[in-house]
Amino acid sequence: MKTTETPAPLPAESGAPITKTNVPPPAPPKEKKEGTVLNVFSHGVLVIWAFMVVLPLLWAVMTSFKDDRSIFSSPWSLPDSLHFDNWSRAWTQANMSDYFLNTVLVVGGSLIGTLVLGSMAAYVLARFDFPGNRFIYFLFIGGMSFPIMLALVPLFYVVNNMGLLNTIHGLILVYIAYSLPFTVFFLTAFFRTLPTSIAEAAFVDGASHSRTFFQIMLPMAKPGLISVGIFNFLGQWNQYMLPTVLNTDPDKRVLTQGLVQLAVSQGYKGDWSGLFAGLVMAMLPVLAAYIIFQRQVVQGLTAGALK
Repeated sequence: MKTTETPAPLPAESGAPITKTNVPPPAPPKEKKEGTVLNVFSHGVLVIWAFMVVLPLLWAVMTSFKDDRSIFSSPWSLPDSLHFDNWSRAWTQANMSDYFLNTVLVVGGSLIGTLVLGSMAAYVLARFDFPGNRFIYFLFIGGMSFPIMLALVPLFYVVNNMGLLNTIHGLILVYIAYSLPFTVFFLTAFFRTLPTSIAEAAFVDGASHSRTFFQIMLPMAKPGLISVGIFNFLGQWNQYMLPTVLNTDPDKRVLTQGLVQLAVSQGYKGDWSGLFAGLVMAMLPVLAAYIIFQRQVVQGLTAGALK
């Protein structure tokens, strides 16, 4: 039996159109490994940095559940049992509950005031052109570069003359003034990225400036408000210099002052477990706030950087 063989394709003549049948298949693309060394190096640096940050936090939490003897005899080992009495002793006997309440009142009031006043000032500077706009903006920028240590003595006399020394509301006002420059600087750049067409449509519909700001523009700036709020919360919660100078009443102390007092008073008695328990109490709200709002912080930073 004869079989029919398929004839070999003829070479294309010169000038003949090239069809899909005579086009050679493309060579497989070579894998590019550019930047591999840089990626490995950057990831290694991040791992080392995370280890340097997380290890002290875990060690402090672990030490807060140990007794004083275990802290010195085996500082890197796990606690043999969880000593919750360290936390109760720091909360009650060391007056950490009072310091915690004072800190919540001061930081909560100052954070609300900073966000409200800072967003209003930033909106005006970002959306309206008037004589002195840039001058006022650069005044806020200059406030960021002014060292707070140079203002402690005159600030003490100003607060004292106003009758606000050793008061919660006096410390709130100082915290607001301390945080406004960065807040205005951050939110001004953020408000400039928001679309103007929505505000113009609200004005056409008869909305006032205040209604447009509070009901339209401020909700749109929520990512930026959360981002700057987290940064202000961290700075105000960990503030030590201002309350030390302006708040000398033992009943009005905040957490940072209470931790120093606890370290001084309990250090001579050897109550190191209570000291670490108080330290962890002061860290937990900051860690919780960042863990909860970390996605909003990243969104606010990226949204404020792009237009």
